[in-house]
Amino acid sequence: MEQHSMIVYILLAIVVTNLIRVAPMVFIKGQIRNRFIRSFLYYVPYVTLAVMTFPDMVLVTPTSLPGVMALLAGLVAAWFRLGLFPVAFICCVVTYLLI
Repeated sequence: MEQHSMIVYILLAIVVTNLIRVAPMVFIKGQIRNRFIRSFLYYVPYVTLAVMTFPDMVLVTPTSLPGVMALLAGLVAAWFRLGLFPVAFICCVVTYLLI
């Protein structure tokens, strides 16, 4: 890959990333009062985290059984309102024990 095109790609990634972060601050001046939009924005980080981690939980082990069992253990731990760190720790321990 040429040096020039690499620099263009990096600059384009910087512009797109910053545009996503700056655009809401520029276009939305006041507090968001719509209940639907507020609840949507509240759950976006959780959905993003789930979408990024779920495929790796199932596909990273030699078989999918440890990943699925860790997912179930994490769901049970989250159901009992444990925090993010304890849920992640429980999932790691279950995966480690089943490999």
